[in-house]
Amino acid sequence: MNWDKLYEMQSELDGRIKKQHRLEGKDVFDEKVLALLVEVGELANETRCFKFWSTKGPNEQSVILEEFVDGLHFILSLGIEKGYFVQMVKAIETEGNQSITRLFLSVYSQIEEFRQESTMNNYEKLCMKYLELGKFLGFSPEMIEHAYMEKNEVNHERQNQGY
Repeated sequence: MNWDKLYEMQSELDGRIKKQHRLEGKDVFDEKVLALLVEVGELANETRCFKFWSTKGPNEQSVILEEFVDGLHFILSLGIEKGYFVQMVKAIETEGNQSITRLFLSVYSQIEEFRQESTMNNYEKLCMKYLELGKFLGFSPEMIEHAYMEKNEVNHERQNQGY
């Protein structure tokens, strides 16, 4: 995955949103964290991994991937806001007995840890944990990068339409 390219694209989108919505100089860190938490929840909802009461299976892989990259947009944006840029992140290897539900909960915990203590180390841990989730969901780095680029275009188009 070309992290430099992803940060560049995200920075362009963030700059556009700041300008269009007159957010220059405003601290939106907490809003971005909350948005990330919501996106992770939407991702979990599409996998249906926690819905023990339902027999309906997960949504299509393409829908799940799109939700995954929605979260990645906010992870990149949070890094940019704090001046943190990872160059190469590898997904942490999931333990054999790890459930997807526990992995989602672990991502939530790492988001909160980064919110509480916004260090580069915690940001890297967040990136690794999120990529671990993506790998567990069956996404390769190439799939993630391609889907990110497509969704970034959609996000720019939404801004064109006053989203």
